[in-house]
Order: sequence, then structure tokens, then C-alpha cells
Amino acid sequence: MKKLSHQEIQKLKPTVPEAKIRKRNPVFAVLDNVRSLYNVGAVFRTSDAVLLQKVFLTGITGFPPRNEIAKTALGAEEIVPFEYRDEAVSVIKELKERGIKIIAVELAHGSVQYDKAEYDFPVCFVFGHEVEGISDEVMEMVDMSVCVPMLGRANSLNVAVCYGIIMYDVLRKLSSKDV
Repeated sequence: MKKLSHQEIQKLKPTVPEAKIRKRNPVFAVLDNVRSLYNVGAVFRTSDAVLLQKVFLTGITGFPPRNEIAKTALGAEEIVPFEYRDEAVSVIKELKERGIKIIAVELAHGSVQYDKAEYDFPVCFVFGHEVEGISDEVMEMVDMSVCVPMLGRANSLNVAVCYGIIMYDVLRKLSSKDV
């Protein structure tokens, strides 16, 4: 087997203007005080890959234009719709008013393992600070919490890695529904 060359891959991809107008999936994300700009960039890149509807960057979470974000996002920050807000609570309230279910990705009492969770779309996933997690105020507002099993000593994955796992599971579940 021979891998595709960079030029072959580029021919398969839409142009930036084409990518900006593609139909997006009914999935949103909120980053609640994510401190690493490199994690933010990786989130943009994964969001582009799964055609996420919109990313809300809140609190201390950095937002484009930033070189650190661009370095990891590789142009996705110019394609994926995003909005910065001072706090996650207002975003969550607005999304809930629109009938969007809010899912925390967090170790919490009553968390469901991510691959066993079922969702009604549209849905929004909340990811928190790399050490502190999602704020208590936001946790009080969520409809459900899902977690990625941690079988070793570590209690969490890098937020960008976790984001990728969750988003590709959601993409799989979405493709099996008629949304």
C-alpha cells in the first residue's frame, strides 16, 4: 500500500471558500476556561474535520488570531465558526433556550461512559480547564455528563485528545441517525 502524497490529498479537499459554506453538523462545543492555546488550535482542527456547527470560546480560553492557535489549527481557525464570550453560563443559557441539549465531558457523579451515551441532536459538548475541569456553575446547568474511561493512574486525557474521541464518537452516532 502506498500513502497519498500531499498534492493528492490537497486535490481531494475543498477550497477555503467551499469549506466555509459546507453544511455543518448539529453539534456545538463550549470551551470553558481552556488555558492552552495549542489545545484550542487542536480543537479547531478537529472541529473542521467533523464539520462542527460552532465553537464557543469562554473565560480565559484564547481565541484567534493567535500564532499558537494557528500553529496547531493549520488554517481551521479561518473556517470553523466561533465566538468568544466572557463566560460560559450565558452561552449555555442561550443554547438551552434554543432546545440544544448540553453535555458536560467531565468526571462527575452519574457520568455515562461516552460510547454508551445517546444524544438527541442538536447537542453541545462542554470541555473544561485542563486541571480544574468545567466550572461548578456550568455543571449545574448541564443535561448530562459523559466521561472517557481512565483505566490507569491518570485521571484525565489532554483536553484536545478527549475532544477528538468525543467528536468522532458523536460523528459515528450522528451518521446512524436521520438528522
